[in-house]
Amino acid sequence: MNFNIRGENLEITPALRNYVEKKVSKVEKYFDSTPLSEVHVKLQVMNNQNIIEVTIPMPQLLLRAEEKHEDMYAGIDLVVEKLERQIRKHKTKVNRKFRQDGTLKYMFKNDIEPLTEEDIDSEDIDIVRTKRFTFKPMDAEEAVLQMDMLGHSFFVFNNAENGETNVVYRRKDGRYGLIEPE
Repeated sequence: MNFNIRGENLEITPALRNYVEKKVSKVEKYFDSTPLSEVHVKLQVMNNQNIIEVTIPMPQLLLRAEEKHEDMYAGIDLVVEKLERQIRKHKTKVNRKFRQDGTLKYMFKNDIEPLTEEDIDSEDIDIVRTKRFTFKPMDAEEAVLQMDMLGHSFFVFNNAENGETNVVYRRKDGRYGLIEPE
């Protein structure tokens, strides 16, 4: 695994770099062969909180975990635990659903301890409410105003300029994003 470690509002010391590489490399044991992907690690400090983000893009799977903690090293440990849990969860679901060659099943080692039924069921998607509404054609700026007025973090609308269904959303940094279909 190749590591791309960057820091925001902090300097990446050799000790911190070695700790990240040592801990994140532990996920290699879950794969038959070492993934040839680049591991993106972002460490930042904001308001006395350390934020650790790890992204491992792979051909058929994207592993991503984020953690906020007062202690950088403890946060790194928690992120690695989240990544390991994601791998176990994927392995369990893949084994259950896909029993054919060429699927994700063969990316993982077979000796991974599968999750129990209650671990999986507790994280299954549970849709508790369905809403239906008509889309009013509007531009993105009007949709942002509508979203703010409703106090939501996203808003689905019909774009008056191209007639497509779009989504505006509030980003973690307080700015706004627009999702458009290709």
